[in-house]
Amino acid sequence: MTQLYINWDASPEIVNISGFPLKYYGLLFCIGLILCYQLSAKIYKKEKLSFKAHEALFGYAFIGILAGARLGHCFFYDFDYYSQHPLEIFLTIQMGPDGSYHFSGYAGLASHGGVIGLIIMMILYARKYSISLLRIFDVIAIVAPLGGVFIRLGNLMNSEIIGTPSNLPWAFIFRHVDDVPRHPAQLYEAISYFIIFFLVYYIYKKDIIKPGKGFYFGINICLIFIMRIAIEFIKVDQVNFEKGMTLNMGQILSIPFIFLGLYFIIKNLMDRKKLQA
Repeated sequence: MTQLYINWDASPEIVNISGFPLKYYGLLFCIGLILCYQLSAKIYKKEKLSFKAHEALFGYAFIGILAGARLGHCFFYDFDYYSQHPLEIFLTIQMGPDGSYHFSGYAGLASHGGVIGLIIMMILYARKYSISLLRIFDVIAIVAPLGGVFIRLGNLMNSEIIGTPSNLPWAFIFRHVDDVPRHPAQLYEAISYFIIFFLVYYIYKKDIIKPGKGFYFGINICLIFIMRIAIEFIKVDQVNFEKGMTLNMGQILSIPFIFLGLYFIIKNLMDRKKLQA
């Protein structure tokens, strides 16, 4: 019996103008950030936080996520190359095999670095606008998984971060990579992030736990990185040095975030139990 798979042959580019491509990844990245920004505006209003502070939030978050994700990729996944080509870390160019430079965009962003960069910028932001750091972390955490959905959809459009071979009926054949049916790992992550967003936002809307003590931050990073570790087992290794590793770099980097998340979850639940005693 002939297996039916999803034939994925999408171009990563929307349009190319004189050698400068507009890619789906960049568009989806920005859409995700804008949606998170708009949703956070409602939360700021409900929590009676400053409108002026919210206006500045997008800039802080964008710089933190982009710079952190870029540095995370360069240092965690491809340090040997970028240590020899430091200008390419932030310049959107890359040297080709013939020694000439070409426009590449930011071909390489690491989510763990993005989280670290966002945390650093939120620390600066909280100091600037005199808002409790855990309050900011909680507000960001409520909306952040939604941004993750769009980033993984961008990975799907790029036919990158692909899964291992699979015979499942929903397997994707990424034609830009090979003719092998594979797990659509990007979709698995996008769906899991949307479920996490729905869960966290539901808890917030029902006023089950008030933001400001790190609960939403904790449950968010804990669930996201648990799913990251699980899905990594059916992903193709992103870099050569990961071959033969029991846990790859993405999984290793996820472990500290899970423990940090568990700390805030347990602390909040224990505090809640004491108040109800």
